[in-house]
Amino acid sequence: MNKVYLFKYGLSVLFLLCTLTTFAQKARFSGTVVDERNLPLPGATVTVKETGATTVTDKDGAFSIANSNLQTLTITVNFVGFDALEKTISADQPAKFALNPSARSLNEVVVVGYGTVRKKDLTGSVSTVGAKDLNPGAVTNPLQQLDGKAAGVNITQVGSEPGVAPTIRIRGITSLQGGNDPLVVVDGIQGNMDLLNQVPPSEIASIDVLKDASATAIYGSRGAPGVIIVTTKKGTAGKTSVEYAENTSLDVIANKLKLLTAEQWTAQAQAQGVDASANHGSNTDWFNLLTRNGVTQNHTLSFGGGANEFNYRASLTAINQTGIVINSKYKKYIGRIVATQKALDDKLTLTMNVNSGINQFDYSPTGVGNAAFTSNLISQTYISRPTDPVLNANGTFYSDPNVFQYTNPYAVATTVQNTNNVNNLFGSLRADLEIYKGLSAGWFGSWRKADSNNGYYAPAASTITSAINYNGQAHINNDHVDEKLMDINLTYKKDFGANHFDATAVYEWQAQTYNGSYSAARGFANDIATYNALQLGTLANALSGDVASYKNDRRLVSFLGRVNYSYKNRYLLTASFRRDGSTVFGENHKWGNFPSASLAWRVDQEGFLKNQRTLSSLKLRVGYGVTGNQQGITPQNSIALVGLNSQTPTVYFGGQLIPNYFYTQNANPNLRWETKKQANAGLDFGFFGDRLTGSVDAYTATTDNLLFRYTVPVTGSFFVNNILANIGSLRSRGLELALAYTVIRTENTTLTLAGNGALQQSKVMSLGGNIQGLDVPTNYVGLGSNAYLIKGKPIGTFLILHHLGKDANNAETVVDQDGNGVIDQGDQSKDRVEAGQSLPKYTYAFTPTFTYKNFDASMVWRGAGGNKIYNGLRQTLSLQENLGKSNLLQSALPLGIASSGYGSDLWLEDGSYLRFQNLSFGYRINVPKVKYISSLRVSLTGQNLAVITKYSGIDPEVNAGGLASGDYGTYPRTRTFSIGLNVVLK
Repeated sequence: MNKVYLFKYGLSVLFLLCTLTTFAQKARFSGTVVDERNLPLPGATVTVKETGATTVTDKDGAFSIANSNLQTLTITVNFVGFDALEKTISADQPAKFALNPSARSLNEVVVVGYGTVRKKDLTGSVSTVGAKDLNPGAVTNPLQQLDGKAAGVNITQVGSEPGVAPTIRIRGITSLQGGNDPLVVVDGIQGNMDLLNQVPPSEIASIDVLKDASATAIYGSRGAPGVIIVTTKKGTAGKTSVEYAENTSLDVIANKLKLLTAEQWTAQAQAQGVDASANHGSNTDWFNLLTRNGVTQNHTLSFGGGANEFNYRASLTAINQTGIVINSKYKKYIGRIVATQKALDDKLTLTMNVNSGINQFDYSPTGVGNAAFTSNLISQTYISRPTDPVLNANGTFYSDPNVFQYTNPYAVATTVQNTNNVNNLFGSLRADLEIYKGLSAGWFGSWRKADSNNGYYAPAASTITSAINYNGQAHINNDHVDEKLMDINLTYKKDFGANHFDATAVYEWQAQTYNGSYSAARGFANDIATYNALQLGTLANALSGDVASYKNDRRLVSFLGRVNYSYKNRYLLTASFRRDGSTVFGENHKWGNFPSASLAWRVDQEGFLKNQRTLSSLKLRVGYGVTGNQQGITPQNSIALVGLNSQTPTVYFGGQLIPNYFYTQNANPNLRWETKKQANAGLDFGFFGDRLTGSVDAYTATTDNLLFRYTVPVTGSFFVNNILANIGSLRSRGLELALAYTVIRTENTTLTLAGNGALQQSKVMSLGGNIQGLDVPTNYVGLGSNAYLIKGKPIGTFLILHHLGKDANNAETVVDQDGNGVIDQGDQSKDRVEAGQSLPKYTYAFTPTFTYKNFDASMVWRGAGGNKIYNGLRQTLSLQENLGKSNLLQSALPLGIASSGYGSDLWLEDGSYLRFQNLSFGYRINVPKVKYISSLRVSLTGQNLAVITKYSGIDPEVNAGGLASGDYGTYPRTRTFSIGLNVVLK
């Protein structure tokens, strides 16, 4: 009995132990995540729906989940660029998750002109920056958002004067007179750089930069300097939104020169024996007196929505910028609405775009000071003596009669009015009709008007010499722009098995009309009306040219076609041809032809790459194209013109006073298109599931029939000593690299390190030639500040005297290179030596981004180098002989140069720099319980936080994207700290 009991008891215990062991062994789940080619996806986020637990796949795409009390789990897998996948898996049964690339990733659209193309099918060199990648902060112009984001795209901000936009150069300087500003296209509307002022920064959906000729040739006559295509945000059918975006910033002066204080100036003046009458005993900090902290506010209210057949988006933007120089400010107001309506069973799509803008500028006066140093107000604060008072004892502004053309900068800042009001209005209508499957027709029309009114008044109290002599001076400028554009297009798309074909044909017509007037007056009884009542001026003070007006127009007619072909989605061809006729050219060369072709090979689609695990994308591109340039030519440049002689506008003839007309322009019936021929080879690549992506582009471009104004003798058919003609050529070569590596990529965290760089060289191939039978042997053209255009040399090559030292009188001495005992300062002097160039040889940027859940951060570092700057301001403020009538830099004392009759390389400095351009932090606040708010985001941004440079001036960015090579003082650059708020209402 006991044995049986023990046996039964033992079995029960054993059964219990086995049961407990079974429950103790918790389930284990595992699996792998792969892409559509069965390649592993490391870093994919795996989430357990039942518990919320997450893990990340390893380098082989594998994951495992242990210690689960459940026998099945619902797993969701997420990976950037792929559609999320959810499935239920069982314990101890390895599962496989095959993710498909998201349609958005595969079909990301790039705007390329007169249409769009999927990014993967792109054959030209195009940089695309989406809204989320644009620079945040205190932005008043869209170019500031693009800064540092695209290789080969150099954006330069010279100073921070309110309302003054940056300049942009795409692949450097390719023209001397034809213009280097890219064409701007906003939602199909074409225009110059001013068109960007009409775009609210917060309403931009994407910016596409067309860089090589195969991409820009579709714009023919206007595409040579590149094309910027801005696409604004549109309404979404079935979704209503109301958004408010606000940004407020504090702008402080980033840097200022170290000048002599009143105490230092007095001591130095006594040491040099300066007459005591030059010291007026005051202690005035002119720079601090004329400057302050600035404030910039940017507000945008937008709303939109729609149904399946109709959507709209409207916005109102207000930008208010207070400058750091007193009485300088800028206000901008923009209203826009975009609406899309479908009809005829969705076969017809109508899109309307209306935009109205008001710009109000109060500029800091320029062109003030004595004849030896005419400059802006800030430069005048540098040269003003610190011992001069601001006011006389009677309360009037101080002026020193012993200094020739003495100017009191505070008097100018507080009394001179320099305003400009610009009203812009543009609208467009697009109609797209699907005629038959694959065949569609379109019509597009736009109309843009801009009216500008500039008023200037300088009273006698301003201490400006001419204003004192005439007892006040004033002028008004009115300019009007009227631009119309219309195109008709036909598009056909067809797939033939593995072949895809689409073709576009366009007829385009453009008309531009410009007119304006100028009027001036002097001698006013009082300052009450300023420039608003010129009739109050004294007629006896009238000068030739005080009244003027103009009107001219231009027409452009274009025929263009483009063909896209692909085979097996691997081999891609794009070819285009455009023929333009323009009224601005000579009667013998009105028309120009602009062809282009580009090929691309999507190597990653080939069978021999299917089983490898490293390379995720690879595309080779080559292209060639011809583009034209006419932007630097105004109408009527090809015909002979006459006008009144400015010196003697009237003469007595036959006892009567008659107008004295004379030639003002030579005729050139052979004035023709400036053309740029560019070849481009590129490589786009991605590794490790596109964690590492990038592109490399190499290009060479030659600009022929270079537009330039040449000096000619007044003889034969030449009645004036200059003529606009096409006889030179330039060559540009460059290499561009863009890289981005996603170091961390999980559901909650991403860290991407990105950057770009470019090497660029522009060389003068020829300048001289034959004009109407006359040989013009032009080999040297001076650009100012000792920089030149020289055949066979880079644009802006410095030819300059070499500093040697100083003589017994502390006068600067230079090297007599040819040893003839004479220092020759002529343009082709043998005493000059080559000393670098004014244009940067390279540019670069580093743009990392980081996100963690609701937090995001980004920064922009950018720089340039290989160029020199002629520091003319330092030269002016370093010669001690000027001490009696101006201030000096503190560095002038140890330098010890009393005088100089030369512009030597002593004042030539390295212009290389690295700028900490942007640092931004943002946080999205969850507001699920707030009834009327969908999302809320706050941000903090700092701009221009630091500059690393050897340049001793205020800022190394003094070249406004052109041929300038010297620094003679600019409006100060600011350091900006801003706070932003974005609210989306339900």
